[in-house]
Amino acid sequence: MPEAGAPRASDRITLAGSEVQIPPLGVGTWAWGDKGTWGMGGYDSTLTESTIREAWEASIAAGIVLFDTAEVYGNGESERIIGRLLAEDPSRRESVVIASKFMPSPWKVNVRSALLSAARRSRDRLGVGTIDLYQIHGPISLRSHDALADALAAAHADDVVNAVGVSNYSAKETRSIDAALRRRGLRLASNQIEFSLLRTMPLRVGLIDCCRELGVVPLAYSPIGQGRLTGKYTAANPPPGNRNFSAHPMEQVDAVVGELRRIGDAHGGRTPSAVALSWLIAKGAVPIPGAKNAAQAEENAGSLGWQMSPAEIERLDSASLFGKRGISLRMWQHG
Repeated sequence: MPEAGAPRASDRITLAGSEVQIPPLGVGTWAWGDKGTWGMGGYDSTLTESTIREAWEASIAAGIVLFDTAEVYGNGESERIIGRLLAEDPSRRESVVIASKFMPSPWKVNVRSALLSAARRSRDRLGVGTIDLYQIHGPISLRSHDALADALAAAHADDVVNAVGVSNYSAKETRSIDAALRRRGLRLASNQIEFSLLRTMPLRVGLIDCCRELGVVPLAYSPIGQGRLTGKYTAANPPPGNRNFSAHPMEQVDAVVGELRRIGDAHGGRTPSAVALSWLIAKGAVPIPGAKNAAQAEENAGSLGWQMSPAEIERLDSASLFGKRGISLRMWQHG
């Protein structure tokens, strides 16, 4: 029985400028079809389209109906997998919310044409009439925010996309693109950011406050630090592959996980990841953790239906880590 006042899967948040409604928790699908970082078809032999189908079914059964993807995830394979899952039961389209992203690479000078073409290709791979939420993947374009807003407005006018958002934008960039969209009669619906107990920078530099002020929903990716906050990995057993987001020394991560375990134990044995996701929801974000199988999807859903006390939230605040700004290929990340 859900605790009174606790966030529930049936709760809905309306995305600004649209009638699109999302639950307080979603699913990030970066791993679906991706070999380089997540090892699908490579080092992770347990991640298959069959286990993804199980994660999809378990998520929807739990009321977690927001699925976030991107054209670059697995070079489009993540979108194709979602398209195949939707095709198996077209009635799901009425309840499922699909978000995708456009990569605004600097060489895409004609950004309006590039975005429209990319959105249509994503729509075709997904097999949907309209993409519910379409996001600029990062502030790396050489074009102005007015040019990017024009491109999003064109895709919206053509009914290719519904709500529009961004990803990895700083507070200053968020205000700028929001203003550009408002001048065109649109609203900025979301800003997808790396946000977790291992990277609280968005909270501490005013980005979350900025989103709240503008009515922009913060979508938190890597909300459990690419698996680091599950308790599965330790200093003696670090994460495999190229998972370099939230890459603190594991000794520091172990201390955070220890606090998550203590709080989870006080709430009927909630897992560390469920507690970590609950903390993000309490901070006003919508986490979008990955789910490779049904067990992970069910564990993610365990973050709903209960809530921490203010004192427990403060304990996690004290244990949390600030994180780093993006470097090298992650140079577009918000600060």
